[in-house]
Amino acid sequence: MTTDQTLTRIGQAVELHHHQGQRDAARDLFAQIWDDIGGEQGDPLHVCVLAHSMADVQDDVHEELMWDLRALAAADRVTDEEVAQAGVALPVAGLYPSLHLNLSECYRKLGDLDRAREHLRQARDGIGALGDDEYGRLIKGGLERVAQQLGEAL
Repeated sequence: MTTDQTLTRIGQAVELHHHQGQRDAARDLFAQIWDDIGGEQGDPLHVCVLAHSMADVQDDVHEELMWDLRALAAADRVTDEEVAQAGVALPVAGLYPSLHLNLSECYRKLGDLDRAREHLRQARDGIGALGDDEYGRLIKGGLERVAQQLGEAL
């Protein structure tokens, strides 16, 4: 369980969206937290997790893509030590399959199938960093779904 208050707040916004169906309220809370952390200049772990979550509540795929790209850029600045200090039980490498999966889906929606396939490949390449737990199975299921939509075997 995370010991980081900002990650806890982000988790509350995720809960609003995924478990309570309050997408607009989640987007508003994400925006408030984004301002509180200083936007892209904030702590890279916070930026990564928040941008990754904010992408999920966008109505426009271009906006979704912008947030997903921010998340990926921030992940490149996060260290395993920072993740551990925040109480996250996943190494930085475990963030990438989900980040690339979301980018693959965005590019698929936009009709850029080459980029979609490239991000799907990168997600597949990093899948070994995930455990055989609920999160790992969720991401693997998403990869299978996107692979089918792209006409590729997983």
